[in-house]
Amino acid sequence: MSRVYDCRVPGERATGRAAAVDAIRRGDLVVLPTDTVYGLAADAFSPLAVDALLSAKERGRDMPVGVLVGSWRGLDGLVLSVPAHVRDLVEAFWPGGLSLVVQQAPSLSWDLGDSRGTVMVRMPLHPVVLEVLAETGPLAVSSANVSGKPPATSAAEAQAQLGDTIDVYLESGSCGEPVASTIVDVTSAVPRVLRAGAISIESLREVVPEISGPD
Repeated sequence: MSRVYDCRVPGERATGRAAAVDAIRRGDLVVLPTDTVYGLAADAFSPLAVDALLSAKERGRDMPVGVLVGSWRGLDGLVLSVPAHVRDLVEAFWPGGLSLVVQQAPSLSWDLGDSRGTVMVRMPLHPVVLEVLAETGPLAVSSANVSGKPPATSAAEAQAQLGDTIDVYLESGSCGEPVASTIVDVTSAVPRVLRAGAISIESLREVVPEISGPD
């Protein structure tokens, strides 16, 4: 049976965080708040946990799962190198609504779906998820909803869709109107916006002028 913790209550927030970290380490699933929508999280390095995440969402491997990190340094461990323009984007917009598609380091022992050697990485701007990430390291995270249904803006909304497939729900209240992160592909010399979202292309170009817009 799922456990729900209200992170707006100080003592319950600490208990919930500990329960979420334990669940992740066991290979179970957790729903937690982010600065965009609520996320469904699993151990990024456990193929079984990632499979469980995809199953809970009723989603195929053709839509690989992204990764959340808890610091700028989190990106360094996932790629072979970080070019200067990518570092500039990270320093300008992390934590926040910018997701970067990077070429992952070949040594990484994970399976996030049919990603073809790339991974989408973001550092979220929300204290609860950052506290969890500080203890777990990178997490495989997707929006906390069944594929094709509206993204959850609270843990209660997520629970209505995902039910007891999730071990721990961390409630932090409504995150408001859902706003998707901006996705930028930085796997080639010229970064390219794949999806417009929380960060405008004008803001991106103030940091990296050559960035190209969506096709």
